[in-house]
Amino acid sequence: MTRGMRLVGILGVLALTAGLAWVLFVGLPRWTRPAPPPEDLVLNRAPEPAPVEAATPRIKARLFYLTADGMRLQPSEQEVEFGPTTTAQARQLIEAQLQPPQPPLVSAVPAGTTLKELFLTDRGEAYVDLSAEVSKNHLGGSLDEILTVYTLVSALTENLPSITRVQILIDSREVDTLAGHVDLRRPLARTSEWLQQPTPAAPAGN
Repeated sequence: MTRGMRLVGILGVLALTAGLAWVLFVGLPRWTRPAPPPEDLVLNRAPEPAPVEAATPRIKARLFYLTADGMRLQPSEQEVEFGPTTTAQARQLIEAQLQPPQPPLVSAVPAGTTLKELFLTDRGEAYVDLSAEVSKNHLGGSLDEILTVYTLVSALTENLPSITRVQILIDSREVDTLAGHVDLRRPLARTSEWLQQPTPAAPAGN
């Protein structure tokens, strides 16, 4: 075999090797790759459903608003977010009570009042720390002040029997009154004096 023939043979082997390498590492993966879906299927594919958020558990509670004549408080059944502890539930009740109500309900609590903090003692006393608006935005008058105070007292003591008394603080400080009339220097107990009493059922006719 001449030198030229040997060179041609070597080049042929190299070409064959290169061809096999291309088939194995380039051609074969390209030929066996799954075909992409038609463009119209991609465009019309339904979107992935959004994850469903768990609904916040809620309870029914009695909140308190002015009667039509503005002389007493009337209960109104409302849905309130559930709190896993007594303190957490008390916060949810006061937060709900401070929200502007849907007409025709009218709140006895001055607009803009917010809850800053709430804590309970082992004696069943709740301390409700409110923002300064509860005093600054108050209309004044002894009856109006009484109804403001007992809106909050009733919201807690009527719904949470373990809470027996409520003291109102303003901006994290004890105060004498909201507007000069009701003594707030001590926790106040529940009373039905300022609540509208149910109308007695008419006696059945003979």
